[in-house]
Amino acid sequence: MKKSPRALGWVGVLMAALLVLAVSPSFGVDDEFKQQTQAAIDQFKKTDPGIKAFFGKARGYAVIPTVGKGGIGIGAARGKGLVYEGGKLIGEVKLTQVTIGAQLGGQTYSEVVFLESKETMESFKKGDFALSAQATATAAAAGAAANARYKQGVAVFTMAKGGLMYEASVGGQKFNFIPLGK
Repeated sequence: MKKSPRALGWVGVLMAALLVLAVSPSFGVDDEFKQQTQAAIDQFKKTDPGIKAFFGKARGYAVIPTVGKGGIGIGAARGKGLVYEGGKLIGEVKLTQVTIGAQLGGQTYSEVVFLESKETMESFKKGDFALSAQATATAAAAGAAANARYKQGVAVFTMAKGGLMYEASVGGQKFNFIPLGK
């Protein structure tokens, strides 16, 4: 029996969604997750010591220790992390992403989103913060932070953890902030 291109597309979407769910962490803050988040922060600082300035000067930041991403034509990514303001833990964040375009594979990576000002931080805490497709992330590497700049009050750094993904796609990330205790 011959499969239609539309049916194959749905199979690809299903496979991408299952991959993302398989590599994404479940939600909830516990001591182990706090340790994973701290380990990601430490790894960013070890990989590029210049990023310490971003941690020190940013109004706040969100650290997602593991983002799981997969795609076959249509892709998706998901992750969870912790949000800090003034160096103090204030809540959780859930990241979701949908992309469309030429893509195949799956990967995991860590991400940190620096929020430069009070206004940007407040926008993030409202719970519906998104990065457009035009936002670019800086891959963490020795010296990369020296040339990184805030764009519209946001600076994003990523660090590959594993997997392989071929991608020429367009999409955006959406962040949902959850204050501690909710």
